[in-house]
Amino acid sequence: MILPTATYRIQFRNGMTFDRACDLVPYLKTLGISHLYASPIFTAVSGSTHGYDVTDANEIDPALGGRAGFDRLAESLASAGMGLVLDIVPNHMAASPENDRWRDVLALGPQSAYARHFDIDWSEPLTLPQLGQDFEEALASGELRLAVDETHGSFALAYFQTLLPVKPSSYGVVANRLDDPVATRMAEAAAATSGEDFARALRDILFEGGDRALLREKLEDVSSDREFLKSLHDEQHWRLIHWKEAARHLSYRRFFEVTGLVGTRVEDPLVFEDMHRLVLELVRHGKVQGLRIDHVDGLAEPKAYLDRLRAAVGADTYIVVEKILGAGEILPESWPVAGTTGYEFIAALSELFIDAGGLRILDDAYRGLVGEAGNLEEGRRLAKRQMVERNFAGETGRLVAMAAGIFPEINREEIATAVRELLIAFPVYRTYGDGGPLSWQDSAVLAATASQVMAGLDDRRALDHVLKLLEGKIEGDTAHEFRIRFQQLSGPVMAKATEDTLFYRYNRLLAANEVGGEPGKTPEGPDGFHRRMAERARLQPHGLSASATHDTKRGEDARARLYVLSEGADVFAQAVARWRDMNRPWLKDLPDVAAPEPNTEWMLYQALAGVWPEDFDRGQVEDLRARFTDYAVKAVREAKLRSAWTEQEGAYEEAITVYAAALVSPDNDAFLDDFERVLQPFIAAGYVNSLSQTLLKLMAPGIPDIYQGAEVFDFSLVDPDNRRPVDHAKLKAWLDEAGPIAKLQAAALKQRIVTIGLQLRQRQPVLFAKGDYLPLKTTGCRRNHVLAFARVRNSEFAITVVPRLMFGWLDPGVLFAGPEFWEDTAIAVPSPLHGLKADLVTGKTIEPGGSISVATLLGSQPLGLISPI
Repeated sequence: MILPTATYRIQFRNGMTFDRACDLVPYLKTLGISHLYASPIFTAVSGSTHGYDVTDANEIDPALGGRAGFDRLAESLASAGMGLVLDIVPNHMAASPENDRWRDVLALGPQSAYARHFDIDWSEPLTLPQLGQDFEEALASGELRLAVDETHGSFALAYFQTLLPVKPSSYGVVANRLDDPVATRMAEAAAATSGEDFARALRDILFEGGDRALLREKLEDVSSDREFLKSLHDEQHWRLIHWKEAARHLSYRRFFEVTGLVGTRVEDPLVFEDMHRLVLELVRHGKVQGLRIDHVDGLAEPKAYLDRLRAAVGADTYIVVEKILGAGEILPESWPVAGTTGYEFIAALSELFIDAGGLRILDDAYRGLVGEAGNLEEGRRLAKRQMVERNFAGETGRLVAMAAGIFPEINREEIATAVRELLIAFPVYRTYGDGGPLSWQDSAVLAATASQVMAGLDDRRALDHVLKLLEGKIEGDTAHEFRIRFQQLSGPVMAKATEDTLFYRYNRLLAANEVGGEPGKTPEGPDGFHRRMAERARLQPHGLSASATHDTKRGEDARARLYVLSEGADVFAQAVARWRDMNRPWLKDLPDVAAPEPNTEWMLYQALAGVWPEDFDRGQVEDLRARFTDYAVKAVREAKLRSAWTEQEGAYEEAITVYAAALVSPDNDAFLDDFERVLQPFIAAGYVNSLSQTLLKLMAPGIPDIYQGAEVFDFSLVDPDNRRPVDHAKLKAWLDEAGPIAKLQAAALKQRIVTIGLQLRQRQPVLFAKGDYLPLKTTGCRRNHVLAFARVRNSEFAITVVPRLMFGWLDPGVLFAGPEFWEDTAIAVPSPLHGLKADLVTGKTIEPGGSISVATLLGSQPLGLISPI
């Protein structure tokens, strides 16, 4: 396998095109990047902001520059000696008429050539949850009409701008009603042709002549006949339903709760071949060197998929999977991939930078303020129960129906209880049994889950039967399907309950509420970090090491600053009490609560602290106000307590918006003065955390991944805030600046450290690809404030030294504490590393010997990266 030395994630769309990416290649090359890491580039729904709503996996999106633009980018990268990693989306496509395959299924139903492309239950008409009200109400209010889709030359039932094709056998009914020669000829063509010939014939008829204006007028007249429209609708292969009905009834598998994304069946070799035709061509022609597999847990058979993909792309292609590992979980060893996209690395950073003692102080203050909301485990269980019983009620009900059909002798409600409780108790995203026995890891997970569920049941017979299905001990197609669908559902239940619900309800320390994180875990400091990195070096040394992605809850530097709240816990807790009192006039009395309630206030002060600009200008707050209030509304909707995306409570959201806006109002003088004063030591220590976590990512086991713009400081909030355009022109200018480290502003210093670290990786690729991870012992009075390790292979080595827990020890504007702080603190260096060395950050020579004085190394600089001379 040909390994990257570092990747740089680019979010295409929102102004980023292939030609703009071409302009970045020289900058990325100088930065030390080996591979551009691209978000999905295949044709997506018009106006897509992310590209995961693919409409054609075999076409490069014209909105980005099309195939010609892509080829220019590939050539630019090749000329610079760089590679390309593509983010591909095998689990789902857009459920949109813009997707020709989906459109064909709408028109032809189970007879469509693409009916097996999508994970649809064809025992009933295809449900389309697009209506804003019940069908009868939408029909009565005139929201539905008969129309001609002039793009495709076909009849369609229109719901506002969405044109849903009617099946060919309906054309005669429509033509008879219209009494129009064009319509009659279209009906004749529909009866005589099929497939692509059918579509082409209709387009030819529609555009070769006839009075289209008259046809449209007749269609409008017919649309006033509600009974005709209802009968036409009822004879289609699909049924329009209220979008809220999707939670309890949907006839296709969706991506999480997104009904606009329909699951695909890439376990079928023909579907795999069709969906991967272009990407395989790009790999085989040398234009793509790596693949990132989106949402691998959504696939029916992840290992079989990855085996097929590996066979198709060959041994040299770098492959990573988007996979969130639970506590103690490891990536299946049989998967032919380099590793994950790196969420577990973020979790390791939180263990290092969160102070355990301060976290206990925060916990006491938080629980005292919010009461039951401070109980993490109860909150997790409630959130998962809501997902199982409400948000994914339809998927859960389908599992129950399958199990009840297999075991008719078992009470159906007991089966339902067993299925629900297993989903709620499941501690990881999923297991991976398909046709064979479970792995040792999955068996242990299932046994632990069953033990927990069993404790709450009066009768375990139903549970035992369901467990047999999950263990693969029951034969038959339905049993196999149950097993697969349970595994495909447990992941969405976990993700939506944890990342998109619990992490907006349990607000003790937002920095710990990160994708793949475990906010209830007691941080283990340097010992825990060393253990995790040693395990990483052993199990997935070539997985990506991320500190931010397009899905993380905040920018990496906002998180680094918020870690410091655990160090200054008492200061922060006292300040929140004071700030709540200062801003009490902005609370709004609603019928049953004063909004925002204390839990939301606690969250808002943290979120604002994370993104607060050091050079806050009271005269220019519009951008910050808009970003912050948008985040506040999104946060309360994700929490799903007083408002939600599906049930928005206007008065409550207005109260949240007013309060959040007041926190950045230039007229709120007393609060702003106090907030800025309190925040200064948190900002200073946060900068040091940012630099430390950056160097750790560059030097630790794994392939460092830089999210666009995060080579300098990124204080973004959650998406879409973290997908804003990056000012790469400014970043290029900073990179071109010469001069000593001491003269650089903090953000440019981070960029310089990235460059130094990545260039070292490029000079010594084998050291970082295969080198051992060696923890280095620290001694002295400040040993708990420093972490050191070496990467070692034969005579090559690199020593990393970073500070931690620096709250209150820094002078304003200075990113190091001075030699007097470190006193006798030293790093023990084993004999193979005793020789003459140099610090690459400053160029200082490090004398030979068995120890390194931290006062000498970090007394006048923020961190150290040491290499032999």
